[in-house]
Amino acid sequence: MEQNNKNGFSYTYSAREQEEIRRIRKKYVSNEAESKEDKMERLRRLDAGVTTKGTVFSLIVGIIGALILGTGMSFVMTDLGNVFESKMLAMVIGILMGFVGAVGVALAYPLYNFITRKERQRIAPEILRLTEELTK
Repeated sequence: MEQNNKNGFSYTYSAREQEEIRRIRKKYVSNEAESKEDKMERLRRLDAGVTTKGTVFSLIVGIIGALILGTGMSFVMTDLGNVFESKMLAMVIGILMGFVGAVGVALAYPLYNFITRKERQRIAPEILRLTEELTK
């Protein structure tokens, strides 16, 4: 706190206090002003969100494929043939399940690339518009 000539006092707040002030002020700002998102922040959010959809779907496909593959291996390598009353039938079912699971695991990364490419094409006009506004 410093005395500022004869006009009054001048205060300096720490970074933590500045953040608290911003947080409190944000509660009282009108919804209209709050809805105007910083363009740079929107650009970052859009860019980060491009890969999210592809990541989620490829993880789901990869995990389900790995579980099916493991189940097929279990049919082949264990005594689950007793359930089917034939070891040969369990082995055939296990091999088929393993193949399906391996295909699912193998398709996970190409699925990620495909979805990410499509999302980039979908988001590109907005990204380009924002980058044009920010570079002016």
